[in-house]
Amino acid sequence: MKLMRLGAVGRERPVVRIDERHVVDVSDVVDDFDERFFANDGITRLRSLVETRTARGAVSAFAGERVGAPIARPHQILCIGLNYRDHAAESGMAVPDEPVLFTKSPNTLVGPHDDVVMPRGATKLDWEVELGVVIGRRARYLDSLQEADDAIAGYLVVNDVSERSFQLERGGQWAKGKSAETFNPAGPWLVTPDEVDVSALDMRLDVNGVRRQTGSTSTMVFSPAVIVHYLSQFMVLEPGDLINTGTPPGVALGMADPAYLAVGDVMELEIDGLGVQRQTVVGPR
Repeated sequence: MKLMRLGAVGRERPVVRIDERHVVDVSDVVDDFDERFFANDGITRLRSLVETRTARGAVSAFAGERVGAPIARPHQILCIGLNYRDHAAESGMAVPDEPVLFTKSPNTLVGPHDDVVMPRGATKLDWEVELGVVIGRRARYLDSLQEADDAIAGYLVVNDVSERSFQLERGGQWAKGKSAETFNPAGPWLVTPDEVDVSALDMRLDVNGVRRQTGSTSTMVFSPAVIVHYLSQFMVLEPGDLINTGTPPGVALGMADPAYLAVGDVMELEIDGLGVQRQTVVGPR
């Protein structure tokens, strides 16, 4: 299934995407795609309902309505750095022996086509197309990669927007360069694991129509299952938590003469099978 949330900010309703023009509205039986939904095995329970409604023709046309992030605000957004060998090389850093972990404020989560707001004082605003992983059940001290796979509710496209001057030149943790409002566009939909093999998905990102990132999840250092298993040894992962799994090469930071984002720039990004995003950079609020 492909889970989506449609509607104005703060008033999104849960739906299931049938095709590029149609959805099944499930807001009468699901409050939201949130912690409670995932914790109560909501995906399994939703399948038969959607199949029944689709067979009955209980579908609605989808056009022109705002697309929100496909999950409600999670407890935490966890991010993995330097998880692509070629990206580590362009950053001048060694490929890590263990996953590099940093956090991102949960209130950075926005829809896939919402504007990205440049923070006050920003000078090095950067893009990062990434595979996102959503946790489907509470996970602590997982014993195997199979258990980790079983704990994944689905996958989605995320843009790990970063302000490099805050991240690298202001001391302390990376979180300060990752956590400005609108810094985590997500979606357009969450794809359940039975519908996608994430081991070798092509991914790409353009800025103003110019290709900046081209990569594949096949060059990840640590797979989603390895990441989930690893993180569960250090913290409890809650249903609905989001993990950004790292970016391929082509970020502005890795350029010999970096061309960072400016107000008015447009980012377009895509991962095969997981959909397309488009954001415009706007000035500080």
